[in-house]
Amino acid sequence: MKNNIWIVIFLLLSSSTAFCGGIDFFHGTWEEAIEKAAAEEKVIFVDAYTTWCGPCKRMAAKVFTDEAVGKFFNANFVNMKIDMEKKDGIKFQQKYPVAAYPTLYFIDGKGKVVQKVKGAQDVKGFLGLGNSILSKVDYSGDYAKLYEEGDRSPELIHKYVKALNKSKKPSGKVAYSYIKSQKDLDTPFNLQFLFDALASADSKIFTLVTEREKAIAKIVGTEAYQNKIKNACTNTLSKAIEYSSADLLEEAIEKMKENHGTLAEEFEVKANMDYQFAAKDPKAYMKAIKTFQKKYVGKADVEKMFNLSLQITQGFKSDEKLIVEAIRLAGEAAEKGNKPEFYLHHAQLLLDRKQNAAALVSAKKALELAKGDRQKESMAIKIIRTIENA
Repeated sequence: MKNNIWIVIFLLLSSSTAFCGGIDFFHGTWEEAIEKAAAEEKVIFVDAYTTWCGPCKRMAAKVFTDEAVGKFFNANFVNMKIDMEKKDGIKFQQKYPVAAYPTLYFIDGKGKVVQKVKGAQDVKGFLGLGNSILSKVDYSGDYAKLYEEGDRSPELIHKYVKALNKSKKPSGKVAYSYIKSQKDLDTPFNLQFLFDALASADSKIFTLVTEREKAIAKIVGTEAYQNKIKNACTNTLSKAIEYSSADLLEEAIEKMKENHGTLAEEFEVKANMDYQFAAKDPKAYMKAIKTFQKKYVGKADVEKMFNLSLQITQGFKSDEKLIVEAIRLAGEAAEKGNKPEFYLHHAQLLLDRKQNAAALVSAKKALELAKGDRQKESMAIKIIRTIENA
């Protein structure tokens, strides 16, 4: 039962708080959406809804308006809302059946269904779904065939490199081959090419891009440029973690410092924390999370406390000092956040440490706060019964 409790608690992580912004839905026809998706090599996200559907309304109000959701879906998808009881919706269902509301369709630029999901999602689940969809769409094979057949047009190579990067495949060989053939890298097309070819900070392309910061930012915008630099450094951090490379970790941090001063300090703190977590080094990880808490976790940041406690639990179950820290963070999050999932997490940690009296208090508080939520009520009752039957 214990493992099941941890799995459910993990799934009860709170969604991100909604901010202004959100998804910018396309208002053209379906044919225009297909054309746009094909031209931009994007997938169409369709919210197939009805006006009377409660979950549809909640998702529209709490998920589609979320800032993180908006940034991600606006950048990666052509987004549409289609009322299934109106003319466009009835026509849509002739090709793409809808039997439950909402139904979330993901359809590529050729009209092929990438995935169909029934039911509403929360912010965390919806973002995870979006990332999953992107990993399934790979146009690089089409371009690889043309490239291998001898097509070396700048437009084809540009699309090929973008498709490789989007599908997280190595693009350096193709990109460098094109770059070496160019006498002038400062044309508008080549500046855009360099920007789109940039995948990681540990590359020559990173230097070529940062040397042309002003010119590239003028074309793509300052925010897009800065996001690209951050993503490139993040990808190098991922390599550092994957290959246990302290050198790549240092390179990612240093290049953030050199090229993205506003976020460099926070990036360094979080990078060290993630790296030491993956390395399973309890002393180094404890030092990293203490720095993170000191700099970026305020007294009211209960979500950060909870998430950090949960992360410790997932990675360092057998380390005495870190589990004590996890219990402290969980208790503080529960007391200040007053959410049932916080108290459930705290109760389970205490129960694992055989601190049954304190665990019972938190479990009962979780049960009190979870009224109406059957899943959370069930988890609280299981913990209470485990303690009472011990």
